[in-house]
Amino acid sequence: MPLFDLPLAELETYAPALDEPADLDAFWAQTLAESRAAGGELAETIRLERVDAGLETVVVDDVTFAGFGGQPVKGWLVRPTAADRAVAAGETAPLPAVVEYLGYGGGRGLPHEHLLWASAGYAHLVVDTRGQGSGWGAGGDTPDPVGSGPATPGFLTRGILDPHEHYYRRVITDAVRAVDAVRAVDGIDPARVAVTGVSQGGGLTIAVAGLTEGLVAAMPDVPFLSHYRRAVEITDRPPYSEITRYLAVHREHEDAVFRTLSYLDGASLARRATAPGLFSVALMDPVCPPSTVYAAYNGWAAGAGGQARDVARAIDVYRFNEHEGGQAYRFARQLAWLREHAR
Repeated sequence: MPLFDLPLAELETYAPALDEPADLDAFWAQTLAESRAAGGELAETIRLERVDAGLETVVVDDVTFAGFGGQPVKGWLVRPTAADRAVAAGETAPLPAVVEYLGYGGGRGLPHEHLLWASAGYAHLVVDTRGQGSGWGAGGDTPDPVGSGPATPGFLTRGILDPHEHYYRRVITDAVRAVDAVRAVDGIDPARVAVTGVSQGGGLTIAVAGLTEGLVAAMPDVPFLSHYRRAVEITDRPPYSEITRYLAVHREHEDAVFRTLSYLDGASLARRATAPGLFSVALMDPVCPPSTVYAAYNGWAAGAGGQARDVARAIDVYRFNEHEGGQAYRFARQLAWLREHAR
């Protein structure tokens, strides 16, 4: 795939006008308040069931916590064995934690697929994605019990005519509640929680950073779910092409579609971030085009009213990669970033 988006010099200053709804903050405040009320006190309702994964250096818990509307969401919590025992015995301080969100179509898979962060000394919560887990990987375990009106195959157009009904309202809420959940686990330091993810997981990372206070870092890689109108104008690849296919049939719904998506746009939610942000972008990425990534990155922590916060940010640029981005190169970079900001 050749370079197809704006030149890098223009990407670095790309700050598009966003169709941000006036009640965006109120929408999310109400959404999260309702789900927190429906889920009750997480310290009382979160369930951890120890799993024998046949591993010596980590311990694994099968986690169930209350997500959107109090509905159950699954995850794996992986912790270093020695640190878990020391914390339980009161011999060391609680662990910092990394909450990871998954790529489009994937599920939490199997515990032994998630060893890196625990090996580096962190508690690692891998969050299942409701209704997904059958597109790649080793499967998921969280259903989405909420229905949808007419939609194209995939997830982007489920509930597309009303932001209150949209699929990603539920998924973003689940993602925020995952941070609430990990903060409620004994042996984890609630003041040292970071979020990360690739593609869809990167988009959720941005959303959570914009909706959650007190994170020590947010590390979105080649993020999805940002600057939707630009995305559908310059790429014909899924998942963004789901919007195009829907509008090719429902021609009369364009305004309603983009109004709904404006409540879910990472480019707007990034402005509300308060944590240091480490992004990555691939300049030949036809799935999550570079300009959609920079729309979020350049607005990071700018503030809803233009009152920019003094928040560290950085972006790693992969000039010759498509949506695979940095792959294994990311971990060392993220580990160094997190050690700096989660000390």
